Order: sequence, then structure tokens, then C-alpha cells
Amino acid sequence: MSAAGGLRRRRLRLLAAAGGVALVTGCAGAGALTSGSDGGTTIVVAVVSNPQMTDAIALADDFTEAHPDVDVDFVSLPENESRAKITASVATGGGEFDVVMVSNYETAMWAENGWLVNLQPYADATDDYDTDDFIAPVRESLSHDGDMYSVPFYGESSFLVYREDLFDEAGLTMPERPTWPEVAELAAEIEAANPGMSGICLRGLAGWGENLAPLNTVINTFGGQWFDEDWNARLDSPEVREAVEFYVDLVRSHGQAGAATSGFADCATRYGQGQAAMWYDATSMVNVVESPEDSVTAGLNGYAPAPVAETDASGWLYTWSLGIPSSSNHADQAWEFIAWMTDKQYPYLVADELGWERVPPGSRTSTYEIPEYAEVAAAFAEPTLSSMEVADQDHTMAAPVPYDGIQFLAIPEFQDLGTRVGQQISAAIAGQISVDEALDQAQRYAETVGESYQEEDVS
Repeated sequence: MSAAGGLRRRRLRLLAAAGGVALVTGCAGAGALTSGSDGGTTIVVAVVSNPQMTDAIALADDFTEAHPDVDVDFVSLPENESRAKITASVATGGGEFDVVMVSNYETAMWAENGWLVNLQPYADATDDYDTDDFIAPVRESLSHDGDMYSVPFYGESSFLVYREDLFDEAGLTMPERPTWPEVAELAAEIEAANPGMSGICLRGLAGWGENLAPLNTVINTFGGQWFDEDWNARLDSPEVREAVEFYVDLVRSHGQAGAATSGFADCATRYGQGQAAMWYDATSMVNVVESPEDSVTAGLNGYAPAPVAETDASGWLYTWSLGIPSSSNHADQAWEFIAWMTDKQYPYLVADELGWERVPPGSRTSTYEIPEYAEVAAAFAEPTLSSMEVADQDHTMAAPVPYDGIQFLAIPEFQDLGTRVGQQISAAIAGQISVDEALDQAQRYAETVGESYQEEDVS
């Protein structure tokens, strides 16, 4: 197959993946917030409503005061809804947004299709912006043909946070490199020592960016894979079944109540309120669990690498980043906003207004060299950076696969496929269906996708 033919097919796959999502017809609906005064150019910024972005919106007057000719309208939505709207708009050239919050899942694919503006010339022309200061795996994951097409607001891997104080009281020790069976045993023991507290919090909320993020790392380290190198679906393999059964059993036996509808935000609240003794999730959790304003556990936490089974490591690599759709008519102003939000000075602004513990982690190496931040981040900086350094398929997977990604598959169909499979897993966590039933249906979904790639290889 020719390179041009491959590009056309990938573009069609992306358009097809976006086709099932309702198009955005306006930006002034739910979640819309405005910073600045009327007049001048208005840019529309579409973001995910997570804690770090909530902070950025609160600080946006700093940008508009320095850029009085630019008004900023924010569209802030929950992750699943935000992904759907941004994907539909960018894929169809809708032009609703000037800045979009994307990730290392979308960036390279969208750049190849010409859907994102090349940000490297903008970055190179901006004084002291320094893209080489971005943590290398993050920078590389947001690049296409050596240029950055989105820049990181924060980056993350995954690790295990636990109540060090409660472990000490119960005489329990977290292994330096825990395995998943050890974590399950610890969950039972810490739960027994603290009646009414969940041993662990794990995502159950359906979504390829929700429950499948942690679950896929479990599948990988148990030796599972979504597809083998010939695109044969493998979600009904013994390795995947063992991994999913383990995850579902752990969250049902020692996880939080209502886990089937519990995502990152809910686990952050539960752990921060002292309702769970452990939580396996994104390293960016530190902005919540180490914030005295948001968490009763601040200063009481220990951190361990992502638990493993058959591999050396299992943590994911993810970054929430900012890009400019090619359909934007205000690319220069959009870059000015992006540069404000991702440059070396932004951590100081956050620290001055909100505290050093609220600084977005995992994007710039220089942030970890700031003495005040290093002091606040002493408990989690090294585990965060160490996790990111080994967040690749060589360290986290036991079997070769035909796709990029750790907690996601970097193929256009994964938004739909992952959401469908995530719904099956959520139903199993809720006890509505068995794990076998969930995986049998998931296998059928995956077979359809795999067959399309097999046909493409033949043609």
C-alpha cells in the first residue's frame, strides 16, 4: 500500500470515528466561561473540567490583563463530553474552537491529517519558551516529524498512593515495587484495620479515558493485549480474562461503593476525604491529594510505582496538552494564550495565587528545579519522574502489539471501541453481567476493528 493511500485511509478512519459524535453548533452553552472585556479578538478555548484547568480558568485574568485586545471564552466540560465535542469539531473543520485540549492520543494522528497547526515555529519564535525543557517522553509523544503540534499543560504516568500513616498504625509495609496480588492483600488488611474505609479506589466509570486507563495497564502487565501483531483480537485470551477478573474482583471486594460510576474525579474526592486507603491512578493526582484545601490526607501519603504482574513496570504515559485547530482564524492570538499557560513562568503564577502544591506536574524539567516546588514535591517528584521515564511498551508490555500506546490504542477507532468495551467492564463491576459476558461482547467489538486492518494489509 502506498504512503498516500495509507494517509487517505487513516483520514477516513478518523472521520468515521468522529462521525458518530454530535457536532458542536455553538460555544455559549453549558460550561462556557469568559475572561476579559468586550472588544478586540475573542478566542474560544475548549478544555476538560479537571482541577488543573479549573485553576487556569481562575487565573486567566492574568493573561487578559497582559493582552487587553484578546478576550477568552472557555468551554469547560467533563472528559467524555469534551473529547466528543472537540473531536467532532476538529475532524470536520467546524471552526468553533481556537484552542483545544488534546493529548498524546490525538496529536500525532491529527497532525498527520493536517487538522492541527504546527506549533514549532511559534515556540521557536517565542523568547525563552524552550521546548527542550519539556520532559522528553512527553515532548516526543506530542510531536510529528520532529515538530510539536500540541504543547503540554501537564503530563503524567500512573502510580499508587497510599495512607502512610494508616499503614504504619496497622503495621503494614508497602513494597518498594508492589505486585497486584500484594496490593489486593494489602487492601484487605488495611480495610480490616479501618472499618468503614475502602481498601482501594479504582475507576469503574465507563470510558476509554476513564476505567480503561487503569485497567489497560493491568491487562498489559498480566501479559494481555488487545490485538496480536496480525490484528487478531485477543480480548478473550486467558491473560486478558485473568487481568479483568482480578480488577473487577478487587474493586468489588475492596473498592469504593458505587464504583461502576466512579471515575478520576470521584476517586480524588473519596481519597482526599479519607474514605480510601489506597488509590491507583494518574500521577497528577498530587494536585488534589497534597492540597491542604482539598484533601485531609495532605502530608500523610506515600507513593509506590504502578503495581505489576509479569512486566518490569506498568505505568501509563499521558499528557493533557493544548493545540490550535487548523480551522481557527485566530492562530496568533491562540498561541499567545497557549504560551502563557505553558511557559516557564506559569508555575510561579499558580504558586503565588494558589500555592506550590497546585502547580501542574509532569511537563517541564525546570519546574522540578524550583526550590520551593522541590520542597513541596519531595514525596512525589521522584516517583512521578521515574514512572514517566519507563512509560513505554518495552517496559510495560509482555507481548508485542501492532499499535502505539499503553493505556490507549493509538488508532482512530479506539474512541468508539474503547468506550464500548469500557461500558461492558463497568457493567461487570456493577454486577449486571459476568466478566465472561463482558469480554465475549468486547471480543466481538474488537474483531470488527481488527478485521478492517487485516483487510487493509491485504489490499
